[in-house]
Amino acid sequence: MTDIEELLLSRIRDVADYPEPGVMFKDITPLLADPAAFTALTDALAEIAGNTGATKIVGLEARGFILGAPVAVRAGIGFIPVRKAGKLPGATLSQTYDLEYGSAEIEVHAEDLAAGDRVLVVDDVLATGGTAEASIQLIRRAGAEVAGLAVLMELGFLGGRARLEPTLAGAPLESLLTV
Repeated sequence: MTDIEELLLSRIRDVADYPEPGVMFKDITPLLADPAAFTALTDALAEIAGNTGATKIVGLEARGFILGAPVAVRAGIGFIPVRKAGKLPGATLSQTYDLEYGSAEIEVHAEDLAAGDRVLVVDDVLATGGTAEASIQLIRRAGAEVAGLAVLMELGFLGGRARLEPTLAGAPLESLLTV
């Protein structure tokens, strides 16, 4: 295990039975509260952005905003929020995706992404991959290229990576931690 992996893991708190019985929630708020750990995380994700040649960061609501915005600033590139439906004013592109029970919809401002943009999607956790998959489809529909997906933590047992590999079409999926 690397020093950064050790640091990040030491600042992630397990919360049993949240949000429902049987679930072990990975709480990143202690990591965000620790300036050294948050800086190390931001630096690591900004390095991934640089390595992928990203020109924009897309952050997924809501924790992807917290991680993606400082990564964009550190990397010197733009930040684009992908929001739940109905939260953005003006013209948007939307993408519906399936959840375990039902469906959800995300949106981005249509003018924020364009041909020539290389977009790195940033989020805190990769679980089943539904939201990430929808965001990748949305980015491509806007005419931009997907540079990759970078997450703090991948919950490997939920199969998100396998689900996303066809959608990523060769773009990298970088996870700083796998649990």
